[in-house]
Amino acid sequence: MAIITLRTIIVFFSIYAAMRLMGKRQLGELEPSELVVAVLMTDMAAHPLQDIGIPLLNGLLPIAILVSCELIISWLGLKSSTFRALCFGKPSIMIENGRIREKSLKENRFTLDELSEELRNQGVTNLRTVKSAVLETDGTLNVLLNAEAQPVTAGQMGLKPADPGLPVSIINDGRIEKDNLALLGKGERWLMEELRQRGLQNPREVYYMTIDALGEIFLQRKDGSE
Repeated sequence: MAIITLRTIIVFFSIYAAMRLMGKRQLGELEPSELVVAVLMTDMAAHPLQDIGIPLLNGLLPIAILVSCELIISWLGLKSSTFRALCFGKPSIMIENGRIREKSLKENRFTLDELSEELRNQGVTNLRTVKSAVLETDGTLNVLLNAEAQPVTAGQMGLKPADPGLPVSIINDGRIEKDNLALLGKGERWLMEELRQRGLQNPREVYYMTIDALGEIFLQRKDGSE
């Protein structure tokens, strides 16, 4: 049992290190080469875990080789646009100026139902408002609307709203985030005063509390109320 546990831990951290080495993109949408590596790694790693008679190196060595192949392919893709297009393909324009490109749909084996679903997922119901829809190499569909159909921005209206920045968590599931408080230049005395103003006596009553650069506080109690 101890041998199986140790081998499992070693394989786990080996695969974890390999995934980290291949970069963050590996954790999101997969390119074809990344998908092949991910599938093969899990298969290779399973053999020495299922049979302790198989040397552990027989599972770790193929993983190292697969990761090396993926890194080489990624490096060549950065250096050569021709190689990148050959391995990863090119984006395809599915809709142009409100008209569906039938040839592109057929080449990518994309049905009208799938296209409509992707458009609805992005809140688009009228094809005439679409300037272009591009099917990326990772399979996602990016939609660009015509200028008149795009949401109006504050800049277009001549407004300059204050930037609230990213909210900073100061209480997470009843626990005070002391490092974040120090980063904000505030202390626990300030925090307790803010809680008392909201009828709370203990941080453990708070599920989540944040503050942004404008001083706007969001607070949700553990009972779900604000």
